[in-house]
Amino acid sequence: MKFFRLGRYYYIKFKRLKGDPHSLALGTAVGVFIGITPTIPFHTVIILCVAMLTRSSAIAAILSSWLVCNPLTYLPIYYFSMVVGNFITPFELNWVRIKKVITTLTSDQPLFQSIHDIGGLGLEVIIVMVFGGIVLAAPFAIASYYFSLHLFVRIRRKTLHNTLKINR
Repeated sequence: MKFFRLGRYYYIKFKRLKGDPHSLALGTAVGVFIGITPTIPFHTVIILCVAMLTRSSAIAAILSSWLVCNPLTYLPIYYFSMVVGNFITPFELNWVRIKKVITTLTSDQPLFQSIHDIGGLGLEVIIVMVFGGIVLAAPFAIASYYFSLHLFVRIRRKTLHNTLKINR
């Protein structure tokens, strides 16, 4: 029951976003892409920079990032990023090293300390996880763009239709 309420909550949040459907859909795709990449301590900063560069909706990007990257999805995202990264890169990353990354990122230590700790794990970990995350995120981001574009166009048509109906 709570999942339906949460889904409805996010639907209403997306429905109330103002802006061009393309900008909103592109923002959603940016948020999904960044949300699926294993760059948790930098999500918001990266999202804001990419949204500004692509002239997409930063609010849609942040909302969609929260939707795909949450405490229920951290472990699957990291696991599949590791699997894909191991497959596409010449490096091999095991679960012990990835668990250390997760522990570092989810601790309450300052951001600079997290960066230092992750850097100490070795460049291999970063390469495997980032490239694995990028390859994993790309199809979801593309699909989310087209799905959300359809959704935002439909919402705008319905809103316009209701506005015209009221003004008659």
